[in-house]
Amino acid sequence: MPKITVGSENGSPVELHYDVQGSGAPVLLIHGWPLNGRSWEKQIAALVEAGHQAITYDRRGFGYSTPSWNGHDYDSIAADLDALLTHLDLTGATLVGFSAGGGAVARYIGNHGTARVARAVLASSVTPFLHVTEGNPEGGLDDATIAHFEAGIRADRAAFVDNFLSLLYSAAGQPTVSEAQRLFDRDLANHASPRATLEGPSQFGRTDFRDDLSRFDVPTLVIHGDADAVVPFHVSGRRSAAAIPGSEVVLIEGGPHGVNVSHAGEFNQALLAFLAR
Repeated sequence: MPKITVGSENGSPVELHYDVQGSGAPVLLIHGWPLNGRSWEKQIAALVEAGHQAITYDRRGFGYSTPSWNGHDYDSIAADLDALLTHLDLTGATLVGFSAGGGAVARYIGNHGTARVARAVLASSVTPFLHVTEGNPEGGLDDATIAHFEAGIRADRAAFVDNFLSLLYSAAGQPTVSEAQRLFDRDLANHASPRATLEGPSQFGRTDFRDDLSRFDVPTLVIHGDADAVVPFHVSGRRSAAAIPGSEVVLIEGGPHGVNVSHAGEFNQALLAFLAR
């Protein structure tokens, strides 16, 4: 099981688990909260079969990476991503971020630039800024909702995760994946550490990525489901695209938040077409 050390905590190493499949131009897939790298299963085969190298990893506290107490802020997430890119000596990479992973793409480019990056993909992303504030009234996540998430996680994390995975794959109140698929991803989410799960809503909800998006200077694809009930397109995808000159938008009809799974065929077609340009 390949891992890299990105820091230490209480005298023990903090390690990230990663997987590399295939060869060719590298595509690094960054998972959302509270999932892990295995949530990209439907993209990995498509990428490898199309001649790309597919790379996934588990962020701190998720999957098989160290369940550290600290390091869940986006500056740390970007630094961990930079360590992985450096360790693998990747250049010409495409960074694909789903949901909270889209924030990782944005903060990585904002803090570390694009010397190693050829393209960026923001999928159902939390960018540009979800927190509802006086200066950001169009944000979709207010303090009361964040507090509600945190209270649910503290009170009964398993029940919260179960409900969230239903919402992740719901469009117009109806499921878009099989119950077996939902339960598979629920198990991935339950594998996350309690600390990483609890830290998520505040971090992806209150982090302002607007300055980060202004630093994008590579071709960018914004892909979103038009029925996303978690991070609606008008709150995120539309605004992200407007902030990145020349970006391309693909809006998938009937797609929920987890559109890379529910509409994997359409998602993969859009991703591969973007990579081919």
